[in-house]
Amino acid sequence: MAEGVRLSAAVVFVRNLARSVDFYRELLGLDLADRSPTAALLISPEGSELVLRESGANAPHPLGAIGVQYLIWSVASKADLELRAGILRHNSAYRETRTSQDATVVEGRDPDDVPVMLFYADGGQPLLRKLTARIYAW
Repeated sequence: MAEGVRLSAAVVFVRNLARSVDFYRELLGLDLADRSPTAALLISPEGSELVLRESGANAPHPLGAIGVQYLIWSVASKADLELRAGILRHNSAYRETRTSQDATVVEGRDPDDVPVMLFYADGGQPLLRKLTARIYAW
Protein backbone atom coordinates (compact mmCIF):
# COMPACT_ATOMS: atom_id res chain seq x y z
CA MET A 1 0.00 0.00 0.00
CA ALA A 2 1.02 3.58 -0.42
CA GLU A 3 2.88 5.22 2.43
CA GLY A 4 0.53 6.15 5.27
CA VAL A 5 -2.40 4.14 3.92
CA ARG A 6 -3.91 1.70 6.44
CA LEU A 7 -7.25 0.18 7.27
CA SER A 8 -8.95 2.75 9.47
CA ALA A 9 -12.33 1.28 10.34
CA ALA A 10 -14.50 -1.78 9.85
CA VAL A 11 -18.29 -1.83 9.69
CA VAL A 12 -20.09 -4.94 10.93
CA PHE A 13 -23.83 -5.47 10.61
CA VAL A 14 -25.25 -7.21 13.70
CA ARG A 15 -28.59 -8.56 14.82
CA ASN A 16 -28.62 -7.10 18.35
CA LEU A 17 -26.65 -3.88 18.86
CA ALA A 18 -26.47 -3.90 22.68
CA ARG A 19 -25.29 -7.52 22.81
CA SER A 20 -22.62 -6.92 20.14
CA VAL A 21 -21.39 -3.68 21.74
CA ASP A 22 -20.91 -5.50 25.04
CA PHE A 23 -19.13 -8.42 23.33
CA TYR A 24 -16.66 -6.35 21.29
CA ARG A 25 -15.94 -3.91 24.12
CA GLU A 26 -15.05 -6.75 26.45
CA LEU A 27 -13.14 -8.85 23.91
CA LEU A 28 -11.16 -6.09 22.19
CA GLY A 29 -11.02 -3.47 24.96
CA LEU A 30 -12.66 -0.85 22.74
CA ASP A 31 -14.30 2.33 24.05
CA LEU A 32 -17.79 3.44 23.06
CA ALA A 33 -17.27 6.78 21.29
CA ASP A 34 -20.74 7.36 19.84
CA ARG A 35 -24.09 5.61 19.70
CA SER A 36 -27.48 5.97 18.07
CA PRO A 37 -30.50 3.68 18.43
CA THR A 38 -29.23 1.48 15.57
CA ALA A 39 -25.44 2.00 15.42
CA ALA A 40 -22.38 2.35 17.62
CA LEU A 41 -18.80 3.51 17.08
CA LEU A 42 -16.16 1.67 19.11
CA ILE A 43 -12.57 2.91 19.12
CA SER A 44 -9.16 1.96 20.47
CA PRO A 45 -6.45 4.32 21.72
CA GLU A 46 -4.29 3.11 18.79
CA GLY A 47 -6.83 4.38 16.25
CA SER A 48 -8.79 1.26 15.29
CA GLU A 49 -12.49 1.89 14.77
CA LEU A 50 -15.33 -0.61 14.68
CA VAL A 51 -18.79 0.50 13.61
CA LEU A 52 -21.64 -1.83 14.57
CA ARG A 53 -24.94 -1.39 12.74
CA GLU A 54 -28.05 -3.23 13.87
CA SER A 55 -29.85 -5.07 11.07
CA GLY A 56 -32.48 -6.92 13.09
CA ALA A 57 -33.00 -10.37 14.55
CA ASN A 58 -33.60 -12.11 11.20
CA ALA A 59 -30.74 -10.59 9.17
CA PRO A 60 -28.80 -13.29 7.29
CA HIS A 61 -25.01 -13.60 7.06
CA PRO A 62 -24.26 -16.33 4.54
CA LEU A 63 -20.71 -17.63 4.74
CA GLY A 64 -18.98 -17.43 1.39
CA ALA A 65 -21.21 -14.62 0.09
CA ILE A 66 -19.82 -11.41 -1.35
CA GLY A 67 -18.29 -9.04 1.20
CA VAL A 68 -16.11 -9.29 4.28
CA GLN A 69 -16.42 -12.66 6.00
CA TYR A 70 -14.40 -11.87 9.11
CA LEU A 71 -11.68 -9.61 10.44
CA ILE A 72 -8.47 -10.68 12.12
CA TRP A 73 -7.34 -8.56 15.07
CA SER A 74 -3.70 -8.53 16.16
CA VAL A 75 -2.68 -8.36 19.82
CA ALA A 76 0.53 -7.09 21.40
CA SER A 77 1.61 -10.17 23.36
CA LYS A 78 1.09 -13.88 23.87
CA ALA A 79 -0.31 -13.09 27.34
CA ASP A 80 -2.87 -10.72 25.82
CA LEU A 81 -3.86 -13.40 23.29
CA GLU A 82 -4.43 -15.87 26.15
CA LEU A 83 -6.48 -13.26 28.02
CA ARG A 84 -8.70 -12.71 24.96
CA ALA A 85 -9.10 -16.48 24.49
CA GLY A 86 -10.30 -16.62 28.10
CA ILE A 87 -12.88 -13.92 27.38
CA LEU A 88 -14.13 -15.94 24.42
CA ARG A 89 -14.35 -19.05 26.61
CA HIS A 90 -16.22 -17.12 29.32
CA ASN A 91 -18.76 -16.02 26.69
CA SER A 92 -19.07 -19.55 25.20
CA ALA A 93 -17.64 -18.04 22.00
CA TYR A 94 -14.28 -19.84 21.80
CA ARG A 95 -13.73 -22.26 18.90
CA GLU A 96 -10.02 -23.12 18.61
CA THR A 97 -6.38 -22.05 18.81
CA ARG A 98 -3.98 -22.74 15.93
CA THR A 99 -0.21 -22.30 16.08
CA SER A 100 2.24 -22.51 13.19
CA GLN A 101 5.88 -21.50 13.41
CA ASP A 102 5.98 -18.29 15.50
CA ALA A 103 2.33 -17.27 15.04
CA THR A 104 -0.84 -18.17 16.96
CA VAL A 105 -4.46 -17.51 15.97
CA VAL A 106 -7.40 -17.81 18.37
CA GLU A 107 -10.78 -18.19 16.71
CA GLY A 108 -14.16 -17.51 18.23
CA ARG A 109 -17.60 -16.38 17.17
CA ASP A 110 -19.37 -13.13 17.93
CA PRO A 111 -22.99 -13.11 19.18
CA ASP A 112 -24.21 -13.48 15.57
CA ASP A 113 -21.91 -16.46 14.93
CA VAL A 114 -19.57 -14.37 12.75
CA PRO A 115 -15.96 -15.58 12.99
CA VAL A 116 -13.67 -13.43 15.16
CA MET A 117 -9.94 -14.11 14.97
CA LEU A 118 -7.17 -12.81 17.19
CA PHE A 119 -3.56 -13.09 16.06
CA TYR A 120 -0.14 -12.88 17.70
CA ALA A 121 3.27 -13.43 16.09
CA ASP A 122 6.64 -13.27 17.77
CA GLY A 123 8.68 -10.35 16.48
CA GLY A 124 5.70 -8.52 14.96
CA GLN A 125 5.60 -10.64 11.82
CA PRO A 126 2.67 -10.13 9.45
CA LEU A 127 -0.18 -12.63 9.71
CA LEU A 128 -0.12 -13.84 6.13
CA ARG A 129 2.75 -14.28 3.72
CA LYS A 130 0.78 -16.48 1.31
CA LEU A 131 -2.81 -17.60 0.77
CA THR A 132 -3.97 -20.26 3.21
CA ALA A 133 -6.14 -23.29 2.50
CA ARG A 134 -8.73 -21.93 4.95
CA ILE A 135 -10.04 -19.38 2.44
CA TYR A 136 -11.11 -22.25 0.17
CA ALA A 137 -13.09 -24.04 2.91
CA TRP A 138 -16.34 -22.17 2.20
